[in-house]
Amino acid sequence: MQDELAELVSRVIGPRIAHDALRLFGTNPATGAVSYGFLHGFPATLLDAQLTDFYGGGDPFGPADITRLPTSTGILGVDRSGAGHRQATRTLHAHGAGSELRLMLREGLTRPWGLLALLREKSTRPFDQDDARQLSQLTEPLIALLRGYATTSPAPRAPSRFLPPGVVLVGSDDQVRSISAQARSWLEQIHPEQGLAPRWMPEVSMREIVLAARRHTLDPGAPPALALSPAAFLGRRIAVHAQCLDESGQGEVAVVLQEATGALLLPAYAAWHSLTVRETEAVERLCSGATPQQIARLMGVSLHTFNGHLKNVFRKTGVSGRDELIASLNY
Repeated sequence: MQDELAELVSRVIGPRIAHDALRLFGTNPATGAVSYGFLHGFPATLLDAQLTDFYGGGDPFGPADITRLPTSTGILGVDRSGAGHRQATRTLHAHGAGSELRLMLREGLTRPWGLLALLREKSTRPFDQDDARQLSQLTEPLIALLRGYATTSPAPRAPSRFLPPGVVLVGSDDQVRSISAQARSWLEQIHPEQGLAPRWMPEVSMREIVLAARRHTLDPGAPPALALSPAAFLGRRIAVHAQCLDESGQGEVAVVLQEATGALLLPAYAAWHSLTVRETEAVERLCSGATPQQIARLMGVSLHTFNGHLKNVFRKTGVSGRDELIASLNY
């Protein structure tokens, strides 16, 4: 089960920071959109209620603001001075929780990797700044964990057939209005009964991407609604993106599910594998079908330098050559 990863992280953190529940979310590091996640003891009903706070501005430390916040840690349920804190505290208390400690996982100030949240019940001591300092020391190991997960191939299964893009239309009340036949095929592939997706995931993920699209329409600086799950999460790389059909962000939303391959995958793939800007450019041009000589000329470098970039890419991604590299972006 996917949530076993959250249980493992909880056991490691527990001796340092006592907690009653944990959730770990990974984002598309190229867009900041929440793309996959794991829960351990964390009520799915609380998570669903928090989504409205996250994307509606009723939460002072939500994933939609991961690259904007001046600090990487935040405590909810203690400081109730601001409207956002009051709403977040009400949401926690309504679900039996007393306080929540969050750690934004980001490299520098711009590349978002995800979010770790610890929960304590009402009857236990609230989190404090000492807990926050201890948790912040785990930023690099947790990013390394998410990076490793994103670059791990899933266990061998029966080959999955290629699915064309599918569309789900969501109404202004955030309820599904219609689903194309292709989208139904996608939803069947990623249903928890297939043995990979956590049981809480389908409904929460659909709600999250819709709310992210509404938030981005009203606030273009917020992460665009383009989630991209690694192959280890659902057995295949899946891109889910959403777009509001009106300028107000209050009407219908179109959600597209499709294979994450090629140019759609490359920005996240480059981040997962720590490719530099020039290495990413080399891969992009290689996938276009240009010859090494043409690419070197377009990049303004020697053929020797271009080949050096490719060798670095092969080493970082673990592929043996150009054909395998292109295949890894298009399987």
